Order: sequence, then structure tokens, then C-alpha cells
Amino acid sequence: MPTLDWIGKKAVLNHHRQVPYHLLRCDASLSAGDPDCGNLLVQGDNLLALKALLPYYAGKVKCIYIDPPYNTGNENWVYNDAVNSPEMQKWLGKVVGGEDEDLSRHDKWLCMMFPRLSILRELLREDGVILTSIDDFEAHRLRCLMDEIFGPRNFIAQLVWDKTRKNDAKLFSVGHEYVLVYARSQQRLRDLRTVWREQKPGAREVLEEWRRLKGIYANDFETIQLKLREWYKSLPSSHPSKKLSRHKWVDEYGPWRDRDISWPGGGGPRYDLIHPRTGLPCKVPERGWGFATSEVMDEQIRRDLVQFREDHTQPPFRKAHLLPVPEELTGTTDEEDNGAEDADEVGLQVMPSVIHKQAQVSVKLLRKIFDGRKVFPNPKDHEVIMRLIRYVTGPDDLVLDSFCGSGTTGHAVLQLNKEESSKRTFILVEMDATIAREIADERLKRVIKGFVDEPALGGGFRYCTLGDALFDEAGNIQECVAFRELAAHIFFTETGSPIPKQATRSPFLGVHEGKAVYLLFNGVLGDKSPNGGNVLTGRVLAKLPNHAGIKVIYGEGCRLGPARLKREGIVFKQIPYQIKVS
Repeated sequence: MPTLDWIGKKAVLNHHRQVPYHLLRCDASLSAGDPDCGNLLVQGDNLLALKALLPYYAGKVKCIYIDPPYNTGNENWVYNDAVNSPEMQKWLGKVVGGEDEDLSRHDKWLCMMFPRLSILRELLREDGVILTSIDDFEAHRLRCLMDEIFGPRNFIAQLVWDKTRKNDAKLFSVGHEYVLVYARSQQRLRDLRTVWREQKPGAREVLEEWRRLKGIYANDFETIQLKLREWYKSLPSSHPSKKLSRHKWVDEYGPWRDRDISWPGGGGPRYDLIHPRTGLPCKVPERGWGFATSEVMDEQIRRDLVQFREDHTQPPFRKAHLLPVPEELTGTTDEEDNGAEDADEVGLQVMPSVIHKQAQVSVKLLRKIFDGRKVFPNPKDHEVIMRLIRYVTGPDDLVLDSFCGSGTTGHAVLQLNKEESSKRTFILVEMDATIAREIADERLKRVIKGFVDEPALGGGFRYCTLGDALFDEAGNIQECVAFRELAAHIFFTETGSPIPKQATRSPFLGVHEGKAVYLLFNGVLGDKSPNGGNVLTGRVLAKLPNHAGIKVIYGEGCRLGPARLKREGIVFKQIPYQIKVS
């Protein structure tokens, strides 16, 4: 596979593994709303912050959206990564300037991006996706970089975000950006039969009206049907729901329209289907029946998802519901109906690769949030980000943005939760302390409480900063490190997985792939004497929760002999010398 090379690449290939783990410290005065809802706003260098998050969130994030510096020469970005190579040392602490000022700025940008993308990959779930905004200046290099980190087979799409037209351009008006979409594992998405869809414009309004009518008329579907048709007629011709007025029938699953019952593409099965009125076989569609067997067809009829016509001379039709009927209610699988319930025949559709949304919309919104003040240049549009997040995540998924900026992604998640009554959570990371405190933090607080004429979105978040490193330069545990912090670090470095949430202040941290992990630290069993909780003795071993398999026990010392350790299935590791520090 072709790879991208640049000055400093060798120095950063393993840099993310050498970055020390830091503590996260919450600041209640800057937090807002419900502090236990799972949302975080972290202020600090995102490389250090991402490493600090790994013991808790590795393999847990469903969607990552980032908007890194575009490196156009009009920005002043600096990421002071302590990489000990001559070419990197020349750059440390220097603001990256324009092409004429800094001929190596593309190399520096790649050196900055590589370790961050590498850790972001570790944070993604196996079925997770990362979406990265970029423009023409670095798009081709970023594509090569992400191919190298995520693998070219995990490339999904390069979306085009058409934002504006520049009439003062001399040659072409370049008013678009890109969003590169990569999967953690496309194979995993295929194994899960992942299909992404979004609601058609106007579908939500139709469903809301149907639910309103159902609340009034219960299961009187004939009356609901009549009222729904009257509602369609009352809409102005420009209303998006007008295009869905063919969904004019109603049953227990919602509004529906008739659709073809044949096998997509042809070559479907052919069997007799007896018409209930005439007693004769119905005409078989030219492409064959849309269900693999007569038994599956009979089940669809029993569930009132197939309707016969007046007689047998025409095939029956399927009901195409605006709200797709769940598979467990239809009694079919993809193999049994060949995916015949195409998304474009119901209230869902595939998102196109070109998104149209004017940039000024987000600029005006941010000014409105901040009482007319311009506080941040070029903010992203939270409705576009919300659309992307909705498209690739479920209602309980975790979203991460490590180039937080004005807090657009957090705003998008909060509004999405409000609209869908979902419980998505977010983690935002912003390096600049002023932007984090005065813009992102303040924006989230205002949308949570409501601003001007906009309703409150609710929710909350914890504001965190980066604390000390877990270990000092000599490799010793810092005095400020709490038991739970060291426990999270040890479990992750030992197993590669985050510590189980149910873990409490107990020497037993959890089990991973049959291996139990224990920590004797900070007097967890009562005191810090040799016979207390920090040294493994026979008495201490008797107090530990039992495990039938291998037991990895971390402690300050061990009084048990090799034969006893082998007999008990114990691997002992001494603190701090046998703890991985990065």
C-alpha cells in the first residue's frame, strides 16, 4: 500500500504510546446542569487529554467528529508535543505560519495529527466511525494519513459540505469543505448488517400528526385516516410533508402507502398464493414474489402487512409504512425478503454525499447565543453536525470531539437528545483555556438553560482540566493519585480495556478474558502496614474476592513464596516498578 512520508514521521510513529497518562480534575464551578449525565468538557492539550481518557473510554466511543486546524496559513495553531528528535525540537513552541513564513508547516501538521488520530482510533468501538472536517489544503494528505492509521478498506466516504459562494473569486468560487468518514472496522459494520438511514424531509411532522390523532381517536383508524388526509390538504404546497401525502392509509404501525410486492432485480421465487375471495392463485409478479417462501408470505398476510386486490388477476401489494415496522414485528429477515422494504419507499432515505448549508447560519446563531457578540471565527453548523451524528449513532451512544472549538458538537448532541428523547453523551476537548471557559463552556450553559427565544435543551456536563501525571520523572506514583485513578490505569494497561463501571473502592478491579486484576494500594483493605492492604500476605489473600482463573495482583510487596503463588494461580506485580507508565 502506498504511504505518505514527511519530515518527522519516524519521530511520531510511536509518540502516542510514549505520552504520559495524566489525571483529570473536575471543576464544579464551571460545570452545569446534571453532573452525572455523562458529558465532559475537558480543557487541555488534546493529545494529553485523549491519553487521559483511554483508561475509561477505550473502545467505547461510537462516533468521533473533529474539526482540526486546516493549516491554510491563515491560522495560528501550535501543538507543543515533546518529541525528542532534532527536526521536532526545532519546531517546539513555534506558531505555525503561512507558506512563505514556514515552508515545513505541512510536515508539522502531519506530525501533530498522527498521534492524535492514533489514539482516537483506540477510543473507537469496533462498529464506530470517525468524521473529520477538512478543506483542499490538507484533504489529500489527510486521506493518505487516515488510510495509514485506519486502513484503506475502512474508508467509507468523502462528503462535500457546500457552504457558500464567493463572487470575488478570480477563477473558481471554492465554497466547499469535506468530511472524511472512516470506520474503525468496515467488516464489523457488515457483520452487524449496519444500514444508515435518515428521515425524509417532512416525515417527522407526518408522524407527529399521526401520533396526535391516535392520542385522540385511539384505534379508530378510519377516522384517523380521514383526519390525516384533511391535514395533508391543509398544508401549503411548499411544505415538505406534502410530498409524503401518498401515505394516506393508517393502521397500528402508522401511516402507509401501497407498494410493489415483487423481488427487487428479478429472479424471485414463484409459488401459488390463493386469493381469499376467488379461491384462485393470484397473478405472480414478473420479477417473482418479494418473500422467499410461501410460509413467510402467509406470515406477512397474518400480520396485516400484505393487502389483496379485488381479485386474483393482480398481485397483492405490500404496505410501505412511513415508520418502518421493526423486524421482530414483521416476522422476516433480510434473507427472507431480500431487503425489499427499500428505504426510499418509506419515510427514510440514504444521506447524499453532498450537504448544502450556508455558513452564515451558524455564524448568526453563535452571535445570537452570545447576545450579538462575535466570539469565535467560522463556527461549524450544529444542525449539520447533529444530522451526521443522528445518521451514524443510536440513542445511547457516546460522541467525542477532540478539537472542540466553540462547542458545536456538544450543542448538537444536547439538541438531538431534546428532539428524540435520547441519551447520547459527549466528550469535548479544547486546548485553549480562554476558548474552553469563555466560549464552549458558556455556550453549553446557555443552550442548556435556554437563550433569547430558544427553549432550554436540558442536560448537563462536567468541566475538567488536566491534572498532574500519574507518575513522576523517576517512575514513582504521584502523591495526589487516588485509588480509583491508579485502578483505572492499571486495569487498562493490563487488559487493554477500560475498567468496568461497576468497580468500586475494592482491591478486585474486574475480569477480562478470564484474568482477574487486583490492586493493593493506598490502604484499600484498611491500613498501609505490611499486614494491611498494600502488601500481599496470606491474610490479605484470604480477604480478596476469589477467582478460579489467573489472578494478577498489583501491590507494594509480596510475602508469598513462588510455590504458593503458582499454586494459587497468582501473577504478582510490584508497585510502582512493574506498572506501565505510558
